[in-house]
Amino acid sequence: MSALTIFSDQDPSVAVWESRDGDAIAAELSKIDVRFERWQADRDLGANPQPQDVIAAYQHEIDKLVEEKGYQSWDVISMRPDNEQREVLRTKFLSEHTHGEDEVRFFVEGAGLFCLHLNGKIFQILCEKNDLISVPANTRHWFDMGGSPSFTAIRVFDNPEGWVAHFTGDKIADAYPRMGE
Repeated sequence: MSALTIFSDQDPSVAVWESRDGDAIAAELSKIDVRFERWQADRDLGANPQPQDVIAAYQHEIDKLVEEKGYQSWDVISMRPDNEQREVLRTKFLSEHTHGEDEVRFFVEGAGLFCLHLNGKIFQILCEKNDLISVPANTRHWFDMGGSPSFTAIRVFDNPEGWVAHFTGDKIADAYPRMGE
């Protein structure tokens, strides 16, 4: 189940707000210009769908985003526990960074933990199947896919060249709870 937990950026030991209610999560995140919504496929994807089938099932939702925000490209990424690069990728994504564009992810299956650092707070958003999150450009954040990652997500980009990270060098992510730990 999706969840939002908010901490002070000075104290990772006590949550100041938390919810598992999708509408409450969306309302709280909208205060910091983060988009959170739920999408539904327009068809049954079955087990292990191919990327083109995933895109086709959600094209109606992607088209709305493109029309509204002018995004230029999208793709499908999958991560499984047997991926030989999982530990290297997890470590990389756990470092606080920003992007010059919005980071838009839709979880087709599985889960991931987005952690945003702004306004003196840490916002930890557990995204699961059917969750879309759009983190505004230049927002300090990190992503935790867990020690045994298992997810498929649609990524939507402003930049046709895709995801470009600018690492802050701040070690704040090390102090906050991680996915599955």
